[in-house]
Amino acid sequence: MGQMIPLILPLDDPRADLATAGGKGSALAELARAGLPVPAGFHVTTRAYRERSLDGVLAAFRDLGGPVAVRSSATAEDLPGLSFAGQHDTVLGVTEDGLLDAVRRCWDSLHGKRAVAYRERNGVGAAEMAVVVQRMVPAEVSGVLFTADPVSGRAEPVVNAVRGLGEALVGGEADTADLLTAAQKAELTALGRRIEALRGGPVDVEWAWAGGRFHVLQARPITLSRVEWNDTLGGDYLWSNGNVGEAIPEVMTPVTWSLVRVLSNVRIGPHPISGNIGGRFYLNISTYSAVGTVIGKAEQMRKAGEETFGRIPDGVTVPPLPMSRLAIIGAVLRGAGGPIRQQLHYRTRLPRLVRGNPARCAAAHRAIAACDTPAALLRLWHEDVDRLLRFVCPVLDAGARMIAGGPAAVRRALVALVGPQDAATLLTGFHDGTGLASLGPLVGLARLRSGEIDRDTFAREWGHRCADEFEISAPRPAEDPEWITRQLAVVAEPEELLTRQATARAAAWDRLVAAHPGRAAAVRRRLARIGAGARARERARSEMVRAFWVLRAFVLRAGELTATGDAVFFLPIDDVLRVLAGETSVLDRVPAQRAAYERYRALPPYPAVIRGRFDPESWAADPHRRSDLYDATVDVPMPADVTGFPGSAGVVEGTARVLARVADGVALRQGEILVTTVTNIGWTPLFTRAAAVVTDVGAPLSHAAIVARELGIPAVVGCGNATTRIATGDRIVVDGARGTVRKVP
Repeated sequence: MGQMIPLILPLDDPRADLATAGGKGSALAELARAGLPVPAGFHVTTRAYRERSLDGVLAAFRDLGGPVAVRSSATAEDLPGLSFAGQHDTVLGVTEDGLLDAVRRCWDSLHGKRAVAYRERNGVGAAEMAVVVQRMVPAEVSGVLFTADPVSGRAEPVVNAVRGLGEALVGGEADTADLLTAAQKAELTALGRRIEALRGGPVDVEWAWAGGRFHVLQARPITLSRVEWNDTLGGDYLWSNGNVGEAIPEVMTPVTWSLVRVLSNVRIGPHPISGNIGGRFYLNISTYSAVGTVIGKAEQMRKAGEETFGRIPDGVTVPPLPMSRLAIIGAVLRGAGGPIRQQLHYRTRLPRLVRGNPARCAAAHRAIAACDTPAALLRLWHEDVDRLLRFVCPVLDAGARMIAGGPAAVRRALVALVGPQDAATLLTGFHDGTGLASLGPLVGLARLRSGEIDRDTFAREWGHRCADEFEISAPRPAEDPEWITRQLAVVAEPEELLTRQATARAAAWDRLVAAHPGRAAAVRRRLARIGAGARARERARSEMVRAFWVLRAFVLRAGELTATGDAVFFLPIDDVLRVLAGETSVLDRVPAQRAAYERYRALPPYPAVIRGRFDPESWAADPHRRSDLYDATVDVPMPADVTGFPGSAGVVEGTARVLARVADGVALRQGEILVTTVTNIGWTPLFTRAAAVVTDVGAPLSHAAIVARELGIPAVVGCGNATTRIATGDRIVVDGARGTVRKVP
């Protein structure tokens, strides 16, 4: 039998859920645990209501200090479609003498005529009442923020404000004059976006400005018939998906975005480092640029960024963050704890985590399958799966990222030493030894075809890797018995390509030794370190993907046990947990979220670089749109030629095959040149049939460049406009060393 819930709980107590603290109280507890600026306080729980017990209330008040606001928090309150706004009592400015009467008044309001009529009208059954007691905020200005327009559904924030307390505004009795500065509005909007991300959908936020900062008094979900996912509305930033577009190339479901946010929910002040633009994952280059500027490393970070994120098109500027240098430094220092801890975990724990992760994930899969009730699955989340997401995945992610920049400096040094062709050739061979994870499925298929391994072994080793491997709704190869058969039908043997590249690498090495005998030993050591680092980075990435497969299994099981099916894909993970706990009202959000997903999924891939406010649907409807760049502030002419990063050296002429998705790969004929938006490990089997690879999105450290170098086929990556300038059937020449692609007249 579970432990009895106390009569009084601290505001941020993890036990303050809907059944214990009511709708308002559980929402405030969640906000407080997330570090949002919620006034201090405590809960008088539903157990106290049932027992009509006021024990501990005065003692908690004395610890807190007054005066306080005493607010009703019913178990059917502040849920999607059931706000109960104005139906239950709130008492403000309460001192110790009036506290117990204020709590009783909140309890009694559950049975008031208005509340009873509201429940009957909305088909709500029995409810219980908790009470939230919080320190009063001496508001100078207060009001309500809607993170989406409640009338149109557009992702446009709507701010109303009044002087002093906000009760007049809620009651419609006060003038809503413009009382906030532009900077305050930007800060409030950013705060609303954080709450929206936490709650998994649009919210209305009651707030107060006091003592030079905002305080969050309440946050309720808004149920809309149409929703937008658009973080470009939060400010003038430069966004890029040049790196993350490989990992997550398609429109994300809401549950996927909520899980990805756990790994990327970092801010510079109010400014996010990542965002959701029409369902696609982007990084905020303005935040990276700001950090580089204030630490005096702007040029170094720009070069490193190009190697990882891709080149910023000519004529595009990076808008600065509207923060002072000191404010940026302070924000970086305050936010440095997490990354520093991740780095320490990476250095000390990554090897052990990587080794143990397959067994850990296999055990988690078994435990998830064994859960036969929603309560059991919810318990497993809190006891095990949540730790996989919040501890193991960030450490693996840190390991995958922290050694990403090493090859760039070595490549530049090698180019100066031996030229671009030999430099690119020498930076291969990383698959030797323990193997490069990017080539794992390709080599595994070859071993399977030769009879060296069986299908079960392949599924165990590589069955979690695919083109949409971070998307929770996407089936994995190990779940599809026909996946291996389909791949074997299209993949060519990689051994000949790997052997040919090994021969070229040996010849390039001989030329380096002959030209620079005194530097050969140092170069060999650096190449060995780069190779070991690349293998470790790729292995960490593979194990993080394996962990995301566990998260998919959890979400699928939640849909099965709650009989909600694929609706769980259209809820953030916290709402999935609420459904497991019996809070089915959050399912009201699903139709609008599903419609948004289908709407965005029908659009072509967005530009790799976006500046300013971007409307995906308006952009897609423009026949003159650019596929590489969108700049809301200035018209930048589209380049006539197709150029990108040198990905893998070599020159080849051939027939282009433009593919939109990896599922279309059966159309690629042996010896054609693969042209596509972006590639990842799911595309690797097609590389053995391609004479060369050209991508819109990418950089020297991208998947297409790394795998093409290992196989010795030319590649030009990060062109931006290749898929719009080149058509299937065109004769083109790809120069991987120069980074150029030209049509043959």
